[in-house]
Amino acid sequence: MSTTKKDIMWRVWLVYSFICAFALAILIQVVKIKFVEGKKWAAKADSLMLKMMTIQPSRGNVYSSDGSLLATSTPIYELRIDTKADGFNKENFNAKVDSLADGLSKIFGDHSSQDYKKILRDARRDGERYFLLKKDASFKEYKALQKLPVFNAGRYKGGLIVIADSRRERPYRELAARTVGYKIDGVKPVGIEGAFDTTLSGVVGKRIMQKMAGGIYKPINDDNEIEPQDGNDVITTIDVNIQDVAEHALYTQLSTHDSPRGCAVLMEVQTGEIKAIANLTRGKDGSYYEGFNYAVGYGSEPGSTFKLASLITALEDGYVDLDDSVDISAGYEMFSGIPIKDSHRYNGRVSVQHAFEISSNVAVSKLIYKYYQKNPEKFTNRLSYMHLDKPLGLQIPGEAMPVIHTPAERSIKHGWSNVTLPFTSIGYETKLTPLQTLTFYNAVANGGRMVKPKFVKEILQKGKLVKSFPTEVLVDSICSAKTVAKARIMMEGVVQRGTATNLKFETFQIAGKTGTAKMAFDKGGYSSNDSVRYQASFCGYFPADNPLYSCIVVIYDLSPKFYYGNVVSGPVFKEIADKVYSTRIDMHEEVEKDSLLSQKLPMPKAGASRFTQQAIAATGIKADMPQDVSWFTYNVTDKKATAIKVEINKVPDVKGMGLRDAVQLLESNGLSVKAVGRGSVSKQSITPGTTITKGQQIIIELT
Repeated sequence: MSTTKKDIMWRVWLVYSFICAFALAILIQVVKIKFVEGKKWAAKADSLMLKMMTIQPSRGNVYSSDGSLLATSTPIYELRIDTKADGFNKENFNAKVDSLADGLSKIFGDHSSQDYKKILRDARRDGERYFLLKKDASFKEYKALQKLPVFNAGRYKGGLIVIADSRRERPYRELAARTVGYKIDGVKPVGIEGAFDTTLSGVVGKRIMQKMAGGIYKPINDDNEIEPQDGNDVITTIDVNIQDVAEHALYTQLSTHDSPRGCAVLMEVQTGEIKAIANLTRGKDGSYYEGFNYAVGYGSEPGSTFKLASLITALEDGYVDLDDSVDISAGYEMFSGIPIKDSHRYNGRVSVQHAFEISSNVAVSKLIYKYYQKNPEKFTNRLSYMHLDKPLGLQIPGEAMPVIHTPAERSIKHGWSNVTLPFTSIGYETKLTPLQTLTFYNAVANGGRMVKPKFVKEILQKGKLVKSFPTEVLVDSICSAKTVAKARIMMEGVVQRGTATNLKFETFQIAGKTGTAKMAFDKGGYSSNDSVRYQASFCGYFPADNPLYSCIVVIYDLSPKFYYGNVVSGPVFKEIADKVYSTRIDMHEEVEKDSLLSQKLPMPKAGASRFTQQAIAATGIKADMPQDVSWFTYNVTDKKATAIKVEINKVPDVKGMGLRDAVQLLESNGLSVKAVGRGSVSKQSITPGTTITKGQQIIIELT
């Protein structure tokens, strides 16, 4: 059937009607969206383009006890440009682009003026609203940028967009780095930074950001909706000067004795404040760095330093006294078929005190085995009472658990055996960290009162105290005062007559105990060949008669050629003690006032011969002055001055001298002088007549 003209027209009309109806439907929908649902869809678009983002606050600082910065946040800035800002209009931009490009080149130094000119022109041509100019710019660079042409028109007209951030830095680099620590997302927190992260972090702020091309977000204004609150500052107990000495002394001994690792800790006796804590690890390139906190996190068999705990137990239980004797069996004794030996062989009987002084393994193990073999729980219970089996609960993370086996562990592999008692008594089959050992020794120095080691003492907010950390007592008294006194006598004897006589010197006395231990392999065994490694330690306190500081030094993985605690760890202890002594004049003995002070005679100052003779002559005092004496002090009696020659190879007595003469004399003899006060010298920190150590610091007090 052929299609008629009428049919064609009908079909055209239907198509036309459909198109008109479709167009009308679209028009109606557009009107509906624009005028009826406009607000709804506009809000939807904004929700896709705008985002509330967090603004990180400035992290608080970490300070040493003297106010030195140990960790701080340095401000850095991301600098961007909005080329649609008024300052980038064609006339203004073309007039100032040359000087702007010159300024950018001088400030950043990464591109030439011509390169910057091209960069700016290209960005403006492309209509960039969030063009990246510089990442990680410094505050100085940011401030300089604000003064450049175009940008100096202000925040809105100049088109400069600034996003502030910060970068964590340690001004002292590796100094106490592991103890200061860090907090990094996804990484286990370390040290003070990790433990006090919430305190240091502050409270985040909020800012509305607009999504740009490429998924980049730009702030829609320069003000934050919620301002961030900066973090609080943490004040540590660390003294940077002593810390520096500790690390240098430790480094010297590690490198001298080819040890890959070691640690040293100095603690204030009464407060438990950690004044220095050094932990060094040798890297693959041979240099040392703070790679692990051995003092806090590494438990090992302490060796002979544990003998103090064993003998305190026996003394407290009344089984032995210092003058009791013990047969040391030529330095060799068998326990259940396993020998215990002394490093140096002695014969016959010695007192308990002398056995401790010479660090006899045989003597201590025989005594403990004799009195506790039938009731070993009594021995381990006493160790538990002295807190040796418990963690210290430190302010920083990572403390290793102490290991003290008990008879209840007989059924446990590597637990209690027939030889655990004698071996535990001399520091084997047990594990303590250096800081746990030090805390025990510190208790003895503190009259039996055990305090918790402290790393942080205050929290400040903009200089105002938020929180302080008082000294925490772990055990009121680890034993009786009578036993503490005997323990201190034994430790003083170690330095005076025993294994640490190299630490005996005139200015002040040290008390402590040497420790040497074979290092066990992971499977619990010890090598008997040349591959065996040793651990050397010294733990003690000073001054012996009035303890103010306790200290431990542990050096690991030493060869059999040179591993004794007195010669390996002892020098580090001594250098730390010397530094403390030289900087604390209140530790020094009172220098007697010059007899001249009680006389009414004119008193010229002691000093250089020629000038002092002139001063004495002017006063009418008769002087007996040998012509060959260039430096002297003097006595005056019955209006007569008698010269006393100053020995130049000994520390001179400079009391009575003026500052200039005293400094000249002391420095000419190789001493480093620190002067306090005005007038003439009344006190000096190093006793006159002491052999001079070149470079040693001496403090003189003038009144």
